[in-house]
Amino acid sequence: MTSIRVKKRVSDAFALEVDFSLGAGITALIGPPGAGKTLLLEVVAGLATPDEGRILLDDAILFDGQARVDLPPVRRGCGYVSQADSLFPHRTLRQNLEFAARRFPRLERHRRVAESIEHFALVPAAALRPADAGPAERLRCSIARALIGGPGLLLADDAGIDEALFGLIGAHFRGPILMAARDFDLACAAASEMALLDRGHIVQRGVPRQLLDQPATVEVARLAGYENLWQGTIATLDRAANQSRLEFGGFALTVPYLPGHLRGDSVWVAIRAAAVRARRADSPPAPNVIPAELVRAAERAQSVRLEFAGPIVAELSLSQFAGLGDNKNWLLELPGESLRVMP
Repeated sequence: MTSIRVKKRVSDAFALEVDFSLGAGITALIGPPGAGKTLLLEVVAGLATPDEGRILLDDAILFDGQARVDLPPVRRGCGYVSQADSLFPHRTLRQNLEFAARRFPRLERHRRVAESIEHFALVPAAALRPADAGPAERLRCSIARALIGGPGLLLADDAGIDEALFGLIGAHFRGPILMAARDFDLACAAASEMALLDRGHIVQRGVPRQLLDQPATVEVARLAGYENLWQGTIATLDRAANQSRLEFGGFALTVPYLPGHLRGDSVWVAIRAAAVRARRADSPPAPNVIPAELVRAAERAQSVRLEFAGPIVAELSLSQFAGLGDNKNWLLELPGESLRVMP
């Protein structure tokens, strides 16, 4: 089990303060630029020193502020793939791997290098220097170099590793992986757990689908890419009917009963643009249907993004948009099952 509990103040305006553990598989750190993703990886790798805390890797203490333990990077048992190309430019790709495996006896070193070159498809480029190899080959070599020493933990800092490459890593490395990423699609496809980092703090963690579908706070909803976020007021609470009515600037919505709230409380509501349904003015009545004024329509490769006054954003497929024709009076349906209510 890997346990990370650290605090590091960078400035008066920013401090990294996290406390979590890593299980098997891939944990994806998601957050905006400046959230502290790279700093967290550097702290675990030993490239930055926390002000306080404790880092354990398989019960081995890598850092303990109180006991004054701070192992250097070479003794931490962590493989690190950074954003920047960190290969030695004056060595060939093979020589980069040999250097990383230098602590092993000669025969074991040769075996590990040969297996890494074969596994990561570096045979054609092994004799090249990094400047003469392609970006994909340099990335595969960086990963192979990080893994060749048999680390207990792999750290990957938004280095361009895609789903297929993570699959290749998984066939070669069975330990936990902590990756920093900005791509939600990659995190959902590759990671078994996701941690949303914002301003140095983990604001929510769990399986990727859960975090994307059930944001706990408005900050998490923003990080998760919800296009529609509105702050409203609870107008009515009806426990018997299992309904709550929320009022916003120019419209109202009905959602399930909100336990633990009072009338007049302020809440946030989020819904994805793809969940908003556009209807004709002569459509049959339905819950949470509101009139809307179209401000802008922007055609994309596979969809059309509609921006309405409010503001409200909807995203329709090309066929859905074409089916509405020259619609002038827009109605928008905000399905209750797609609405997320947060404090």
